[in-house]
Amino acid sequence: MMINIKTILLLCGSNLFMTFAWYGLLKVDNIPIWKVILISWAVAFFEYLLMVPANRIGYESGMNGFQLKVTQEVITLIIFSFFAVLYLKEPFHWKYFVSFAFILGAVYFAFKK
Repeated sequence: MMINIKTILLLCGSNLFMTFAWYGLLKVDNIPIWKVILISWAVAFFEYLLMVPANRIGYESGMNGFQLKVTQEVITLIIFSFFAVLYLKEPFHWKYFVSFAFILGAVYFAFKK
């Protein structure tokens, strides 16, 4: 079983939208929460347009549900790390690197035959 590159690209695009939908408005405090929710839902719509085909393509190419989920989580952490450092201006501590290393271990075991 090979990981389908189209699945990976769609998951990356999907996670970009979802990261902005969930965390992009954290710094905006002059918008009522109901508007923030509506804006987030609008952004998340595009996440679904990419996530659903990514999962279907990945599944049809031989990945199982667990492998798809683990792959998606790793992509989420990578994208969120860049987002947190570059947009939220949060420091990247060594403990996050160690945490991600353990998650990469999960990827290894999820794909091990």
